[in-house]
Amino acid sequence: MRKFILAMAGVLLAGTVAAHAQSFPSRPITLVVPFPPGGSTDTAARIMADRMKPILGQSVIIENVGGAGGSIAVGRVARAAPDGYTIDIGQWDTHVGSIIYNISYDLQKDFDPIGLISVNPQLLVAKKNLQANRLNELVAWMKANPGDAKFVNQNAAAHVTGILMEKATGTKVTYIPYRGAGPAMTDLISGQVDLLVIQGAAALPQVRAGTIKAIANLSPQRSASMPDIPTSDETGVPGLYMSGWFGFFGPKGMPKEVVDKLNGAMKQVLADPAVKARFTELGLDVASAQQQTPEGLAAFQKAEIDKWWPIIKAAGIKPE
Repeated sequence: MRKFILAMAGVLLAGTVAAHAQSFPSRPITLVVPFPPGGSTDTAARIMADRMKPILGQSVIIENVGGAGGSIAVGRVARAAPDGYTIDIGQWDTHVGSIIYNISYDLQKDFDPIGLISVNPQLLVAKKNLQANRLNELVAWMKANPGDAKFVNQNAAAHVTGILMEKATGTKVTYIPYRGAGPAMTDLISGQVDLLVIQGAAALPQVRAGTIKAIANLSPQRSASMPDIPTSDETGVPGLYMSGWFGFFGPKGMPKEVVDKLNGAMKQVLADPAVKARFTELGLDVASAQQQTPEGLAAFQKAEIDKWWPIIKAAGIKPE
């Protein structure tokens, strides 16, 4: 009798979960942005939230949670109920590079991927009067002036890129720690630092205004959103890549029906020509249809982790 009662309770619980999943969403969804308002992550999140609202029939509320390279925000999502009402917009810094912090969650086991939104070219940019316009010219200048290049170190991605560049070219730079890309960009424009690795979305307005210059797109191919900027392969340092991307994640254990609804809304937004055009203006390339699936993001993140974690650990990178 006891076994029968337990079995019936399990059936009822499963039925309740399924019913909740089918009625999802019945209230507003919180989209956690792991950085302060105004940056490219926040901008992309607000575009997605605004367009997903009519599709889901509920508001998608942005919650900016800054600190510790985004790891505080991601920890909040890891601890949330796995019901789909709390998700985050993640990226390389938060879902790969955050192992440099003392995080209390497992990036591979504590999240359900929802889908990859975009692949974001990272640019190596320089102050406008630096005596180099292309990557090969920059390498020549750094070899002639060892250690003189002031290289901004505002996050794990920038630090890793600097280390890779030093190893690939036999050069040395001087790392200048910053708390964020905003203050670093201000000092790059004023000429107080020489080099900055940053998402194209954040750098393009200044590049187009002529206040700084783009040295290279750190991607294997040129970007559709900035086709005039050559890659590192084209400009003298083959294989000098740094990833940038946005994707939706939720807590581990979300019902499949909930993940499917969120993913379906995300894909519908990304198929909108107006959204694609807006992303292009921002320097973001919409992810391929295959990458937009939960399985696509899971495979993409795993490949990123497999590539970058050994590099980060070997370099002994710590937060500054």
